[in-house]
Amino acid sequence: MATTAEHPHTHDRAPEHTPRLQLAKLAPEAYKAVLALEIASKKDLDPVLVELVKIRASQLNHCAFCLDMHTKDALAAGESVERIVQLSAWEESRHFYTERELAAIELAEAVTVLTDGFVPDEVWERAAKQFEERELAQLVTVIATINVWNRFAVATRMVPGHYTPGMYDTKG
Repeated sequence: MATTAEHPHTHDRAPEHTPRLQLAKLAPEAYKAVLALEIASKKDLDPVLVELVKIRASQLNHCAFCLDMHTKDALAAGESVERIVQLSAWEESRHFYTERELAAIELAEAVTVLTDGFVPDEVWERAAKQFEERELAQLVTVIATINVWNRFAVATRMVPGHYTPGMYDTKG
């Protein structure tokens, strides 16, 4: 697989944008607090499921930095390229995912796009059938946390493309 530097069309690409500010350095207490939430939120959840949820929320929030990070983390965790690619059209690609994954993805979408209204009862009920209450609480926390990260990254214009799996150890 060619890296960005080795890619034959690298010279044709637009230049990278410049980040607006370094949030982690300028608001370290807030950054560390969200990082602690990140670590706590993933406890006892399947890492691949967590990455699918983070990718879907990041797609909805148009967060290129988080998409770069979480697609790479998903691949490193054993996820397939095919399932990652199909995630943006999960409703038409249901057969790529388990019922548990579909419930998590649907809940991630409902919690992320609150401008459509409240999380529908039927979405919540499908998730509640697939996850024990403690897992469901963790899942909601994962969804809320990725939405915080998305907003940090989008607002500050973090630059995608430079992340490597394990770069930020958030295993806890």
